[in-house]
Amino acid sequence: MDLGDPRLFIDRELSLLDFFQRVLEEAQDPANPLLERVRFLAITSSNLGEFFMVRVAGLKQQIDAGVGELSLTGATPAQQLEAVRDRAQELMKETRRCFRELLPVLEAEHIRVLPYTALSPEQKAEADHYFQQVIFPVLTPLAVDPGRPFPHISNMSLNLALVIRDAAGAERFARVKLPATLPRFLEMPSSAQREGREPAHEFLLLEQLVAANVATLFPGMEVVQSHPFRVTRDAEVSIQELEAEDLLETIEKGVRQRRFGRVVRLTVDPAMPSEVRQILSENLEVSSRDVYTMDPPLGMSDLDQLHGLDRRDLKFPPFVPALAPLLQEVDGDIFAAIRRQDILLHHPYDSFDPVVEFLEAAARDPAVLAIKQTLYRVGQNSPVVNALLEAVRHGKQVAVLVELKARFDEESNIEWARALESEGVHVVYGLLGLKTHSKIALVVRQEPDRLRRYVHLSTGNYNAVTARQYTDLGLFTCDDGIGADASDVFNYLTGYSDKREYRRFLVAPIGLRSGLEVLIRREMEHARSGREGHLIFKINALVDPAMIQLLYDASRAGVRIDLVVRGMCCLRPGVPDVSDTIQVRSVVGRFLEHSRIFWFRNAGKHEVFLGSADLMGRNLDRRVEILFPVLDQRLVAHIRTDILDLYLRDTVKARIMKSDGTYGRATGSEHVDAQLELLQLRPAAARI
Repeated sequence: MDLGDPRLFIDRELSLLDFFQRVLEEAQDPANPLLERVRFLAITSSNLGEFFMVRVAGLKQQIDAGVGELSLTGATPAQQLEAVRDRAQELMKETRRCFRELLPVLEAEHIRVLPYTALSPEQKAEADHYFQQVIFPVLTPLAVDPGRPFPHISNMSLNLALVIRDAAGAERFARVKLPATLPRFLEMPSSAQREGREPAHEFLLLEQLVAANVATLFPGMEVVQSHPFRVTRDAEVSIQELEAEDLLETIEKGVRQRRFGRVVRLTVDPAMPSEVRQILSENLEVSSRDVYTMDPPLGMSDLDQLHGLDRRDLKFPPFVPALAPLLQEVDGDIFAAIRRQDILLHHPYDSFDPVVEFLEAAARDPAVLAIKQTLYRVGQNSPVVNALLEAVRHGKQVAVLVELKARFDEESNIEWARALESEGVHVVYGLLGLKTHSKIALVVRQEPDRLRRYVHLSTGNYNAVTARQYTDLGLFTCDDGIGADASDVFNYLTGYSDKREYRRFLVAPIGLRSGLEVLIRREMEHARSGREGHLIFKINALVDPAMIQLLYDASRAGVRIDLVVRGMCCLRPGVPDVSDTIQVRSVVGRFLEHSRIFWFRNAGKHEVFLGSADLMGRNLDRRVEILFPVLDQRLVAHIRTDILDLYLRDTVKARIMKSDGTYGRATGSEHVDAQLELLQLRPAAARI
């Protein structure tokens, strides 16, 4: 069979929506704590919003540009868009069903979302007072008539579409935008608490309170109709770097323009009459296929606010990340600990504090000469950036590559870039046409006997918040080969370099693809020679057609292939004579699986590479990525036995992909929840 046959591939957009379905299943699973189920529902809604802003917008751009290139499955962009619309609408409706099913369960736990009409007289008085004092002053009613054109509707904003009737009986359209600066779920004083009964949390949706009082915005008029609606716009920021004299300013402009991208989704509630929909559709220039009728509440990503309730009994048990004993045995001298042996951290089970302490120690240590680091997503109030700023104040040479094109983190990164520059940090914004996605920090230290380079490499971002939410692996080492490669990478990023070969690293876009191909083909040779070829890849996405075909080739050669793919997977496992030896599983649980691990049996001489790259064209060819080897065989064995084997045995949170692309729950005689076991076993594993 031709390995390029479209029947051997799964559509990437539909595969991504299938991942969202698996996240939604966590919201539907009664085994999860109640408020965690609410949070999974919010995550599903947020995922869908980003999907429309990026993936649906991208398909529309292709159609507008007349792109005739077929997808891996042989579909045109128009055919993909139709399939995506149908599947996304089905998923959005399923999120509403899940929300309705959760309401009585929340009610049983004394958490209620009340309609305005169900409020007690005291609660109504309180709510109306809040409207007059807090909400009314920030609302801006916008009329639409010959003298006042249809207003701009900003991306992801929640609005009320109003029909207003004047004293003469003439009807007009108006719009009120709900302020995003106020809570969506307004907590009302509980009648149960006043009456001495069990405390309750009772909430009113912001849009219901505004709708109930909206007439005060139009004195002397009658509000005939009021309907919520929400707009999703194209959020892709197109950067013409060759013509951009200042990339920072170009990115800032692109972020501002994101609010004005074309509308790719208009969400309305079922009560909105056709004439009001027509007004919105015509003025927003959306077709009927881009109008989605959904039961309220619209924009359910705001449900995450309920997760913030102080109800620990309804959440996952809190945990304290472990601190590697090796870091405690050297009296806080992290450089001495790294000289003793390489240190592997597995977040969130291991604390992220040593990463911050590594940078803080480098900032204060008189022997440290320079610090170099890449920053992709660091978040707000970043202790990592604060450590770099401290280093500059202590006279260190600090060079930082801030990736301004990190999608949806551009604004935060712009702020950090300006803060770093203002303190004298050498800030660069990456290479022309390439995102810098690698995660690396280099500390150069003058020691009594020599100049030594200490390196931290990671599969995840330098973000102290997400380090408690995402699973990632980080490595501390002072290996000379890795240190030299780290210096070469930074020279490539900040200067001019045509270096093609690295001692330890596989670096994209230079040699990562070819390096992986060599390692996979080596397993094929082992299998053909009777030496049991076997590879295990744990990644976020598998989309690249050449890599998929190479894995098919490897399967045909007899290589056993275990793939743990969190999200998109365009490979079909279990196809006779093509992928018989391939198994694909996806693990969705409390933590977002984010680590990338590439394990090769290598005829018993096991090799492991970690890094930031998925098997996607963008990672292999259009980003600066690093896959780095784990050289310490103790750590290699630990990754194989205590991490990868655990994921391959998961029967609680794992789903197994079938050859038709659908997923089913993993089964087995053991009850294994990989993430839970890693949490419970981490104090012992931390001694590795």
